[in-house]
Amino acid sequence: MAEWVQGLMDSMGYVGILLLMVLENVFPPIPSELIMPSAGFAASRGDMNLIMVILMGTLGSVIGTLPLYYIGRAFGEDRLIEWADRHGRWLTLSGRDIKKADDWFDRHGSKAVLFGRMVPGIRSLLSLPAGMSEMPMPKFLLFSAIGSALWATLLAGAGFMLGEHYDRVEAYVGPASRIILGLLAVAAVAWFIRRKREQEHART
Repeated sequence: MAEWVQGLMDSMGYVGILLLMVLENVFPPIPSELIMPSAGFAASRGDMNLIMVILMGTLGSVIGTLPLYYIGRAFGEDRLIEWADRHGRWLTLSGRDIKKADDWFDRHGSKAVLFGRMVPGIRSLLSLPAGMSEMPMPKFLLFSAIGSALWATLLAGAGFMLGEHYDRVEAYVGPASRIILGLLAVAAVAWFIRRKREQEHART
């Protein structure tokens, strides 16, 4: 993976960074914590400009959020509520739960998008609830751009400073992303169990 990422950037330059960051948001197995530090390392060698690396990384990341945003927008809250009321009992999920989640995102969505863009494991997925809650596109793009710029700056800057040891960034961030995903999975299981017990208690 690292050789393929480096080869694409070597052959396509800044356009390669942009394309890789677009793909990273659509296909998370291509990690930004490998792409941007590698580009930062290239800047430290003088092959690229660090500011342009960050700009292309940010632009690619923002463009990459749009497919999932539009999927969420097309699916919509109403259709999801209807589906949950019909089939959600298998997941202990109701239309009321969807509505509560959507109301939460309406209140805190800007912060979720801003800070979530810097959290490995969920940064790509946040576009779905943003689209489902019909977050206005200008607001979504603004907070996505700010969060993405901060993340791109952090990763590229680390690669720039670490030089040929830039791969240490992925070595540290990779396990962190797996821990975050694991905690989210545990939280989801705990929520399902609690909902199941509440429903069983309500029937007795």
